[in-house]
Amino acid sequence: MDSLIVGYRRFRSDAWPARRQVFEHLAQHGQHPRALIVACADSRVDPAMIFDAAPGEIFVIRNVANLVPPCQPDGAVHGTSAALEFGVVSLAVRDLIVLGHGQCGGVQALLAGVADAPGSFVGPWMRLAEPARRRTLACHPADPQLVCEQETIRLSLENLQTFPWIRQRVADGSLRLHGAHYAIRTGILALLGPDGGFAPVA
Repeated sequence: MDSLIVGYRRFRSDAWPARRQVFEHLAQHGQHPRALIVACADSRVDPAMIFDAAPGEIFVIRNVANLVPPCQPDGAVHGTSAALEFGVVSLAVRDLIVLGHGQCGGVQALLAGVADAPGSFVGPWMRLAEPARRRTLACHPADPQLVCEQETIRLSLENLQTFPWIRQRVADGSLRLHGAHYAIRTGILALLGPDGGFAPVA
């Protein structure tokens, strides 16, 4: 905690004065982010840093392995789905990006087989990505980690289309869906193209 307080003091003395007007404007007029990003909670992957985004520019949802569950209006608590609804319906973002990354611990656990320990939350959550694991193992890739990371992105994009208010906006052109993969080691961002493959951003 001490190092975080030191960082906060540095923010207040160095960053805050330069951005004070930005924050005052956001406080007065609210947020109007241009994009929503579903990213992993991994501490090495910061969407705002990757896209060099200023405060208020992107609405970020982070969870283990950047997973989007299918739409399940069952009355239970669904944090990721609630955040998606807020970003898409209330904030009316124009672009929705599922951002996966290299060396994802959630995907490593998925490929190894997540232990079904009593009371565990990780196991049931990662089982959402079981279709991605099956697809990966079926093609016997040389790099199953990378392939499964990419498959979880594709799976999350498929699950996004199960939400009627997302499907409707995609159909009428008011919302665009994108898949992206960030390589921690190299800093290279690859985008999912119309051909179903990932290609580095030029």
